Amino acid sequence: MSSGQLKDVLLIGYGAVGAIYSFVLKRSARARVTVVARSNYEAANARGIDIKSRKYGEHQGWRPDRLFPNIEQALDRPYDYVMLVNKAIPELQRTPALLRPLLSAPYATTHPQPTYVLFQNGLNVEIDLYEALRTLRPDEPPRIISSAVWIGTVATGKTEVEHGEFDRVSLGIYRPSTTDTTTTPGQAAALKDFAEILKAGGSEVTVVPEIQRIKFGKNLWNGVFGASAALSRASLRAIFRPPHREPGASGEPAQGEGEKGEGEDAREVRDVQGSASVRATRHIPHAAPVLGAYTIPFLYDALQEVDALGRVLFPPVHAEGSGEVVVPGLEEDIVRKTMERTAALHSVPESTHLPSMLVDALAERPMEVEHVVGEVVRMARKAGVSVPRMEALYALLLVNQNQFLRKLREGKKPE
Repeated sequence: MSSGQLKDVLLIGYGAVGAIYSFVLKRSARARVTVVARSNYEAANARGIDIKSRKYGEHQGWRPDRLFPNIEQALDRPYDYVMLVNKAIPELQRTPALLRPLLSAPYATTHPQPTYVLFQNGLNVEIDLYEALRTLRPDEPPRIISSAVWIGTVATGKTEVEHGEFDRVSLGIYRPSTTDTTTTPGQAAALKDFAEILKAGGSEVTVVPEIQRIKFGKNLWNGVFGASAALSRASLRAIFRPPHREPGASGEPAQGEGEKGEGEDAREVRDVQGSASVRATRHIPHAAPVLGAYTIPFLYDALQEVDALGRVLFPPVHAEGSGEVVVPGLEEDIVRKTMERTAALHSVPESTHLPSMLVDALAERPMEVEHVVGEVVRMARKAGVSVPRMEALYALLLVNQNQFLRKLREGKKPE
């Protein structure tokens, strides 16, 4: 496709994650990076991006190779990869509509289609693009690399990005089937090449044979904890951090605080101690006894619902003939591990993390409701799996989402 050693990459979405991964791509010295910055183009074009990373250091006024305010202006060349790092919010715009300049003439009739790389939260974000590519070129298998991304980064302004110690990603070819691991030579080559570019840039990369189950496991967190934080308008510290771990506190439980601290023997707490979810989460730190008795068990039960769905949708894949497991199912004991890891992260004094769905809710911006929570509900109904708690979260989030969308369409743009 591209001449020379550098691969041409078009990255769409110049928020915090997009900024860090455009930096990683360019740092690899294997990619020529073109970025489309739709909402922050003027500021980023004028000043560059100030990156403050505990992993990569500080870089004032950093710039990709090229920067444009829209896709149309970037279509002066073929691209090896088109990387989507924007939020998937279908109520605002579906992926084929966003990528129409690439999927229609003159680009589509002049250049080969690139490999599309989706760095987007949620489930089934690939379906619309996959179907559009099949329609565009029925005889050419679509090349879509999907991902599960773990990264601690936040935009502190239009041109300021802070990043922590890690950026980790699992990559795999998207296929409609969750048990098909067949890969064409073109897909395999593109996947290997893109993974090597990210590795050369410093990112931690794992290539997996079936990506949807990895995305589902990650979405377990977003769909339960992100949704709950958005609805409560409170950080997860408000659930998991005990008073003695608050910043400035002694770090030791006050007299009477602990296993039988204030409120632990209240009737509202005492009367639910026999429930299975309360027993299973009794060791989890909590900000108040009633949260330990009701909120944390609710979250645990919601995680169990999603896990049960995942066991149905993503069974282990066995090799033909030998019966050997070639693709494992969901991580064993993922509910307990997810709960304990989340509590450990958000119960300490230095915790500052906010789920992205909460950040959007506080700013009254449209959230990734459909792909993060709605798809769980729809997949469960199709599979015949009961998920009443997830349905409740989804139904209530839709109220907020409708208000945010209405304000946006009325021109009352959020901060």
